[in-house]
Amino acid sequence: MLGIAADEFANHGLHGASIEAIAHEAGITQPYVFRMFGTKKALFLELVGAAFDRFSDGMSQAAKGARGLSALALMGAQYYELLADRTTLLLQLQGFAACGDSEVRDLVRARMSRMWDTVADTAGLDPVTVKSFLAFGMLLNNVAALDVDELDEPWAKGVRTRIQAGLFEHITTDTNR
Repeated sequence: MLGIAADEFANHGLHGASIEAIAHEAGITQPYVFRMFGTKKALFLELVGAAFDRFSDGMSQAAKGARGLSALALMGAQYYELLADRTTLLLQLQGFAACGDSEVRDLVRARMSRMWDTVADTAGLDPVTVKSFLAFGMLLNNVAALDVDELDEPWAKGVRTRIQAGLFEHITTDTNR
């Protein structure tokens, strides 16, 4: 049922998703979905939180024992691999899109904080480098959502270029005052 709900929210967002459609596809009743989760928003929050956690946990596991730019390279490669799960990617983006709701905003803030801490604590790098790394990650999210692999256009080829950890060598607090 969670997989069905994840697909529904990933494709339609908090307000466009249908609990009726989720229940129907899962072969259960709509009241049963509400009995399990309480509200549509509670189910959305659970799924969005899990999507963010999948990225943070994956990066943390990938960089175990590494520090500095080596950790960034491992985390970046893992993040890139996780983008292949379109449902998880779109759930994360739907979370951002629904930040007009204070409960959603609080959850997304907490998960972004966790992602920041994962990168900062694992890599041990300064805030400007962490910010730059995460900014590139957000660009990768947008590019993945746009399915640019299917496009044979100069801009699409440009955004598909791999980002190497060495890029971040000159992006530090000291060089960006």
